[in-house]
Amino acid sequence: MFKRRRLTIQMKTAEQVELMRAAGLLVGRTLELLREAVRPGMSTLDLDTLAERHIRDNGGIPSFKGYHGFTGTICASVNEEIVHGIPRADKILREGDVLSIDCGAIVEGWHGDAAITVPVGEITDEERRLLEVAEESLWRGLAAGRAGARLTDISHAIESHIRSQGPYGIVEGYGGHGIGTEMHMDPLIPNHGAPGHGPVLEPGMCFAVEPMVNLGTKETAELDDGWTVVTTDGRSSAHFEHTFAVTADGPRVLTALDEGRDRFANLASAPQNG
Repeated sequence: MFKRRRLTIQMKTAEQVELMRAAGLLVGRTLELLREAVRPGMSTLDLDTLAERHIRDNGGIPSFKGYHGFTGTICASVNEEIVHGIPRADKILREGDVLSIDCGAIVEGWHGDAAITVPVGEITDEERRLLEVAEESLWRGLAAGRAGARLTDISHAIESHIRSQGPYGIVEGYGGHGIGTEMHMDPLIPNHGAPGHGPVLEPGMCFAVEPMVNLGTKETAELDDGWTVVTTDGRSSAHFEHTFAVTADGPRVLTALDEGRDRFANLASAPQNG
């Protein structure tokens, strides 16, 4: 008989959350810079260079660079690549590509982590809808991250929205995580599951939430580079992520420029699917 390992969730003081906000704001601004820069003909290494320069020029350290040997400042995953794509000079963006950009930064020892998926020029209506569903599922998950809720309430909110929108593949085996003085900490936050399980959320907890949604199968494979995760059917994937803090007044999205106020206001006035 094996005893289940007890989760250790790092608690932050108000001052430490402010340091995480500084890191998160740097990540958010870096992603907005990259969003505006993306165009056909660029390499993913071009974007990586831009990201590293911006992070370092603004007093941060790239979280990803050197992490277990990873060579990039960002993860740049194109089309069927779900996560952990390595920036390369020979990976040239083309009209119609779908690009996931994952970025992390450290400020005074505290981490921020976020991801966006953007179209490269014009993409198909099916892919545009995929991006909308994945991003909305992220915000539904974030909204569920209130003090007094259970951890899997986040997972359930993400899954419920995606399931209500169509037969998308919800990636398993990868998900959100605790974050603070390290980029990846307890607990793992799956993007699927029943509500009402796991630790009770308390002010001072911080998590990164990151749904990964595929047009086709949920099945994945890792490429020979040891990093890049792809869909096994070759269809496109979308990935969105934010870091948030649990507070007495609701979730505070540390990597969103406005801390999530606009999206939460829109959610509050919208029908809740699932």
